[in-house]
Amino acid sequence: MFNQIEQVGFVGLGAMGSGIARRLMEAGHPVTGWNRTRSKAEDLLAAGMGWADTPREVAERCDVVFTMLTNTAAIEGAARGEDGLLAGLREGTVWADLSTISPEASVALSEEVAATGASYLDTPVSGSPATLAAGQMSVMVGGDRAAFDHVEQLLHAIGPKVTYIGPHGHAILTKVAINLALVVSVTAFAEAVTLVEKAGVSRAAVVDAALKSVIASPVIGYRAPLLVDDDTVYADVELQQKDLVLAQELGRRYGAMVPTCSAASEMLSAARSSDLSDRDFLVSVADVYRRAAGVEVR
Repeated sequence: MFNQIEQVGFVGLGAMGSGIARRLMEAGHPVTGWNRTRSKAEDLLAAGMGWADTPREVAERCDVVFTMLTNTAAIEGAARGEDGLLAGLREGTVWADLSTISPEASVALSEEVAATGASYLDTPVSGSPATLAAGQMSVMVGGDRAAFDHVEQLLHAIGPKVTYIGPHGHAILTKVAINLALVVSVTAFAEAVTLVEKAGVSRAAVVDAALKSVIASPVIGYRAPLLVDDDTVYADVELQQKDLVLAQELGRRYGAMVPTCSAASEMLSAARSSDLSDRDFLVSVADVYRRAAGVEVR
């Protein structure tokens, strides 16, 4: 039996997490949040979000808990210890992890959560803060179908496209596959733009033409303009390469070839040394291509 959803918890209030928490609040759900750095939550607190001093307190007070953290280590850090989520979970609670972490670690967490009487769902999202703001975020779900049915309305408050994938870990696996394709396509775009820029074509003209062409996917749509006006960071090199490393690990584990993934990961490794490594990964990778080609960097 699941708890009636009266209070929603949120752990991890960075750029994406805070945006999702705000959407939940705007949909009328009372939210209690925790973040390692409280100052990042001030706008949400001013808008009426409750505050908990530890992840454990979030779990103790809430019927559904969302987490959105950067990687596996961050999720496990929030889960364990006397102040962790696992210590505060109770029977009937649902923990839905929106992060992109190791599929193996996600499945292991689901087993630990089940031992508390609570339920765990891997619910990674696909999109960016821009996608979220436009109401176009998609959510994938892995885990117990009854738990998914219980929280499906909440997930639709995050984004309109919610897909139940299958058992624990399957949503994370699907997200890794999607991000593999995303990074490869964005890296290839940086390569293509640099090629013709080297031949003398205006960068702005190439971007404009691409946005009117058949390659204008949603991710190219919101990222390509960064090559002309670098004003936003959707995901930096370190954050985006994490997903490629997960894909490479899966390739080794299952004996599947991921050559384009490996090539893209090498470009992201090179981009770590770029002077623009703190910018969006498209900008960082394009900087590496330009310097290698002798294109004037501006």
